[in-house]
Amino acid sequence: MAVEIPPLIKPSTLRRRGGLLGECMAEFLGTFVLISFGAGSVAVAVAGLPGSGRTESPTTIFLAAGDWLLITWGWAFAVVFGIYVAGGVSGAHLNPAVTLAFAVRRKFAWVKVLPYWFSQLVGAFTGAALVFAVYHDAINAFDAASKPPKTNGHTLATFSIFATFPAPYFHGGVWGPLIDQIVGTAFLVMLVVAVIDLRNTAVQANLGPLIIGFAVAAIGMSYGTNAGYAINPARDFGPRLLTWLAGWQGLALPGNGPWFSDYFWIPIVGPLVGGVIGVLVYDLFIGDVLHIRAQEGELPEVGRTRPTEGTDER
Repeated sequence: MAVEIPPLIKPSTLRRRGGLLGECMAEFLGTFVLISFGAGSVAVAVAGLPGSGRTESPTTIFLAAGDWLLITWGWAFAVVFGIYVAGGVSGAHLNPAVTLAFAVRRKFAWVKVLPYWFSQLVGAFTGAALVFAVYHDAINAFDAASKPPKTNGHTLATFSIFATFPAPYFHGGVWGPLIDQIVGTAFLVMLVVAVIDLRNTAVQANLGPLIIGFAVAAIGMSYGTNAGYAINPARDFGPRLLTWLAGWQGLALPGNGPWFSDYFWIPIVGPLVGGVIGVLVYDLFIGDVLHIRAQEGELPEVGRTRPTEGTDER
């Protein structure tokens, strides 16, 4: 039996939240949850575990695959719960690349794109601020115990709690990390639209957020090490702004490090391009086929698991 929950805000004020304002608030909170748990999982791996005496030394990280799995599953759960928090109000894009792709191919109103982007960015910044506040002592202890190079006393390792950078084997090149971000985000959006497409084998019983979280874990395990799999402009740029204000200086903006420079734009442009490619690829190979079959009333071919309406398979 459903229980009616009275609103916290008086009705005259509450009505204004029924439209775009409420959707933006949901995007803010959902993205806040995403970053709080995602960046929080990285903070545990990088600074929390070493600083609390649970690793070999105060600066020991990534000695085994389990360290990376902690982070990939941390981000996966972050996505799951961010979507569950915001999904019923805004659709839980939580990612400017998803918002853009939905505007291009899913009839999402273009007038909402910039408000959604702004809400996602602010939510990501606020989530990063929470992680920084909670793990401030652990971060400072790790940076103090680490050897140079340092930027204003901070290390690249602690910067990685919040934002991304390319692997050294790219030697500062642009195309490798950019393609990585395009590919990773294309997979993300392609899998998202596949999961929510009711014409396809859509997930039932409100399990969509969980499956999308699995998709994020799969991307992290398969395409995560090249450039940190930001696959979300707000996820990278919001925390990047926080680290710039908190003292990481040029390491954050414009993104200058030991083997890379002016990197900040790649986790923005790459995902935006990749998201559009992902939805177009899905529609070209799958969506158009489902569309024409629905128009022609064609039955699924043998081998499909979905039963035909009206049949009794015993």
